Amino acid sequence: MQQSYLRLLGIVGKPNTGKSTFFCAATLATVDIANYPFTTIKPNRGVGYVRTPCVHPEFRVQDNPKNSLCLNNSRLVPVELVDIAGIVPGAWEGRGLGNQFLDEIRRADALIHIIDASGGTDIEGKSCKPGEHDPIEDIEFLEKEITMWMVTILKKEWPRIARTAEQDKKGIAHHLEDRLNGLGIKKQYINEAIRKANLNIDKPATWSEEDFYRFVDNLRRISKPLLIVANKIDLPNAQNNVERIKKLGHTIISASAEAELALRRAAEKDLITYTPGDKEFTIKHPEKLSTNQIQALERIREKILNANGSSGIQEAINTAYFKLLNMITVYPVEDHEHLTDHNKRILPDAYLVPKGTTARQFAYIIHSELGDNFLYAINARDKRRIGEDTILEDRDVISIVSTKKRA
Repeated sequence: MQQSYLRLLGIVGKPNTGKSTFFCAATLATVDIANYPFTTIKPNRGVGYVRTPCVHPEFRVQDNPKNSLCLNNSRLVPVELVDIAGIVPGAWEGRGLGNQFLDEIRRADALIHIIDASGGTDIEGKSCKPGEHDPIEDIEFLEKEITMWMVTILKKEWPRIARTAEQDKKGIAHHLEDRLNGLGIKKQYINEAIRKANLNIDKPATWSEEDFYRFVDNLRRISKPLLIVANKIDLPNAQNNVERIKKLGHTIISASAEAELALRRAAEKDLITYTPGDKEFTIKHPEKLSTNQIQALERIREKILNANGSSGIQEAINTAYFKLLNMITVYPVEDHEHLTDHNKRILPDAYLVPKGTTARQFAYIIHSELGDNFLYAINARDKRRIGEDTILEDRDVISIVSTKKRA
């Protein structure tokens, strides 16, 4: 059976923080962007890209990408992003668009939390003077909302589940995995949450209410890892707030979604040369731009790229997949000598797979028949044969040999 490896990234946050602008900048999708709460009523889905150095320069070949893109020696691997309706305090109780928000979170494997780093958006998502609101409150309330939502899912049936787990000796993780299957929560996440909460795994019925909440909060952190994106980094107070948030131990990336969106649209119109994640851009046709447009681009260069190193959008997506979700990139080929598929395309595909994926598991990811009929794999770098349990490394180029075909 083919293994599931695709991961969905949810873009979350309260209204009016630039959440939809981030989504649009990452995907170039057309969505409603406005300065009022609940602009996003239904979740928007789109395709963004993880950016990683391509392997073709190392092998001194010119690649022919099929399932991805290669620009300036960077491989852009498509990933699915969803822009989820804005959240306000009390969402877990159904306030605002809470029910819809939380239902979409079920499908997300990791979350990017967009905050207004300038403190110019209050807790309800309404505009205020920059500095009037503390964005740390936004981080705390969103984490609480997701934890409380998960608590409500488990709380009612918890006594019965805990007693049953003790009686039938199958373990609490076995019973909770069935209950939480719709949230994408796996048995290993449950066991890890119990360990981190320092609880007795064999006696869940003895856990106190405080123990139960601590377990669920750890489960939320493990099963729905969260990256904070400090948007509007060029506004007053933003950088100071970022430094305060870093001291609390959060993973945070500074960003300007508006700047990235402007650069992506200018590049799409062939006005500038720019690849998402670059620290620089080049104006190609200044004669096609007005003075105001050139000045706006130069402000982005000075205030965002030079000051911040990048717009932060690509860095956020990369961090979510490579660090939060612990993914690696693997290139399958059919002919390991020429690095081609059966159509003679060179390095046509790049797959994002979980770190720890074995050669046979990778075969299943490509096609179930390859996994079922797996014989061995070949590492194209050193031409070694590797067995089914060999754990693949990032940027491996692998040919799979089966009783039916090679890929």
